Amino acid sequence: TMALCLKQVFNKDKTFRPRKKFEPGTQRFELYKKAQASLKSGLDLKAVVQLPPGESINDWIAVHVVDFFNRINLIYGTMSEYCTERSCPIMSGGLKYEYRWQDDSKYKKPTKLSAPQYMCMLMDWIEMLINNEDVFPTRIGVPFPKQFQQVCTKILTRLFRVFVHVYIHHFDSIINMGAEAHVNTCYKHFYYFIREFSLIDHRELEPLVRMAVGWGG
Repeated sequence: TMALCLKQVFNKDKTFRPRKKFEPGTQRFELYKKAQASLKSGLDLKAVVQLPPGESINDWIAVHVVDFFNRINLIYGTMSEYCTERSCPIMSGGLKYEYRWQDDSKYKKPTKLSAPQYMCMLMDWIEMLINNEDVFPTRIGVPFPKQFQQVCTKILTRLFRVFVHVYIHHFDSIINMGAEAHVNTCYKHFYYFIREFSLIDHRELEPLVRMAVGWGG
């Protein structure tokens, strides 16, 4: 079961534990609880992602970016043993899509990496951003930076690539672990969220476009 898979990941490798938690008592913690309650109540996912009345859009986006990061990090963690240098020497989504890594420090130009290397660089890069108070401020009254939504678009675009790789190259492993429903729900939630706020360029969504058609997306 998925619960067992997650338990094994938590025990096996601290790399795949949730990287950031919301502090109880903060506005964002309350928003997070509200979002989780809606999700668990079985509401339509299209309705769940909508901005609650009176809430800040940046707070809502921040809560979801952190939550999706933690959940997608765990999903990849559950099947990372099947994604190796040998099985996935290139970070790709089938023959048509290849993703190269670029950041502002070690890789200044788009660089070809294996899928496990790319995933490792990606998770560390996101963790650094969401724990940076200048980008994701947690103190009350501290405003979000002007480029906040642009940063979130970049984070979500790269997280989408994890879904692309997992669905196209490792879906048999997901089915074998009994995690298909969990991964599908997470992806659907993610997809409706990015569409609701136009956070990813539609061209990036092409590798999995057929799945969305089935949902009327």
